[in-house]
Amino acid sequence: MSAFTLKELASLLKLELRGNPAQKITGLASLERAGQSDLSFYHNPRYRKSLENSRAGAVIVHEQYADLCNCPVLLSKKPYLSFAEASALFVPERQEQPGIHPSAQISGQAQVHRQAVIGPNVCIGAGTIIEAGVSIGANSVIGQHCRIGSDSRLHPNITIYDSVSIGNRNIIHSGVVLGADGFGFASDGNRHVKIHQLGGVEIGDDVEIGAGTTIDRGAIENTTIANGVKIDNQVQIAHNVRIGENSIICGCSAIAGSSEIGKNCIIAGAVGIINHVRICDGVTITAMSLVSRSISKPGIYSSGTGLSDSATWKKNIARFSRLDEMWKKMASRKGNNPGTGENDTETE
Repeated sequence: MSAFTLKELASLLKLELRGNPAQKITGLASLERAGQSDLSFYHNPRYRKSLENSRAGAVIVHEQYADLCNCPVLLSKKPYLSFAEASALFVPERQEQPGIHPSAQISGQAQVHRQAVIGPNVCIGAGTIIEAGVSIGANSVIGQHCRIGSDSRLHPNITIYDSVSIGNRNIIHSGVVLGADGFGFASDGNRHVKIHQLGGVEIGDDVEIGAGTTIDRGAIENTTIANGVKIDNQVQIAHNVRIGENSIICGCSAIAGSSEIGKNCIIAGAVGIINHVRICDGVTITAMSLVSRSISKPGIYSSGTGLSDSATWKKNIARFSRLDEMWKKMASRKGNNPGTGENDTETE
């Protein structure tokens, strides 16, 4: 179990301490549940009462709220960020020794660094390179001509198809599939002819991919995920998608083929993005929105209807279906010619 004095934590986190430097901290906890040996944090005004009543051993807090605490404080301009940095100090150490488990199946043409950890029943194909410090969990399958960059961790039961490149210091959670065929077909009017997917997947450094996420290979060029991208659980990323540096994709979102997302974007949960859309840097899409056109200006975007009780929602949907009829009546009264598109606004 990790244990630090507040003096040690203040030094490690580069924060100012107000309180007993010898106070011992052995874990992290919420404001409501924290005890005398726990570290907590405060950054949301909704939890002010919890801050005032907290029995934590110490709280990471902005200076303007320090007087509300009845315990030692670590002063931070960005408490949530400091708490994230503190969390790394309390991660239990894994007891892993470099080496290859006897049950692993590794091609004689693969290159596995002697400082890598290869778990039980792992399969690695020909031409694949596993670099130093990589850890691959049990039952994972790595195809041919792949690269897993140094210090990356692959949790158990991951499937990586051929020609997938993964950068350094990545974390990939269980159930992830990288490099499956993109959903590409051409129709002759009677049947669907498969477009064979000849590209790969290229993932940069410091990327995290959540459990059950799928990233498809490109049709010709690679699907690319840039450095620092964080992808939540159950996300679908289609062929030839490009995601820029430090963007965040939240759970259950789906991004259709050949779409491009810029740097420092946030795609909230259950967002749908249609194919060939371009989203510029610095865009946030709120939860359950449908992105049906490109976005060229940074900002926050939403679509859909807000939550209401079911009876009101049904009434509003019925009224919504009559909007075109209402517009035509209003346009006629103003002397315009409804239905000609004269006053319509092009949205795509």
